[in-house]
Amino acid sequence: MVQPKPNGEYYTISYEFDFKGGMRRRYSIRLDPDRISIAPSLDGFLPPAWTNLERCRCDVCPLTSEASPRCPAAANMAELVDHFKNDCSTDPVLVRVITPERTYLKETEVQYGLLSILGIILATSGCPVMNFLKPMARFHLPFSTHTETIVRSISIYLLRQYFRKRAGGEPDILLEELERKYAQIQKVNEGLLSRIRSVVSQGDADKNAILILHAFSQLLSNEISEKLESLEYLFKEE
Repeated sequence: MVQPKPNGEYYTISYEFDFKGGMRRRYSIRLDPDRISIAPSLDGFLPPAWTNLERCRCDVCPLTSEASPRCPAAANMAELVDHFKNDCSTDPVLVRVITPERTYLKETEVQYGLLSILGIILATSGCPVMNFLKPMARFHLPFSTHTETIVRSISIYLLRQYFRKRAGGEPDILLEELERKYAQIQKVNEGLLSRIRSVVSQGDADKNAILILHAFSQLLSNEISEKLESLEYLFKEE
């Protein structure tokens, strides 16, 4: 069993949502800096029944109910879903993101703030399909555009291939394995969306954030299929 760390030893990312009317909602994520895994909630939040592994189980899930009674991705995002389950996705908010290195500030919609949080949670939740995204969570870029997400994802993946080569493995320079991984991520997103739809009846912010994540993964898969032609002009040598 992993022993909890003193709070000061975690890498903490905090999101503050300032709504019109003066209401502020804060959501913090604590990451174990060594394992890049999400730490348990300080609020003692207990994951609800909809996080059970067999409920709306993803087609690509390799886990067993004996080893993991709950879906790790759903269990770790359940508190966020509960916090924002009644919010409209297009509600305007001022979002402040506080990391140990810097603070980001953006006027946006609720769904885009949740999108950024979900990206961290899913990558660090312990979901075997999402685990390879851990480095992206550690070097989190809130509110990234489609192009920024593609560049970061592929750059970090190629850095992984460098370390694989150094360790004596065969690097995937043509991104064939990455394309397969993102196809699996799309299946996970579909499963999570089904779970949220089964419990959230009023607000749509959580559901729309998952849909945007799904669109991002589809876009990246398409870019790889098209040999990243949309980015090639940036790297042409004079």
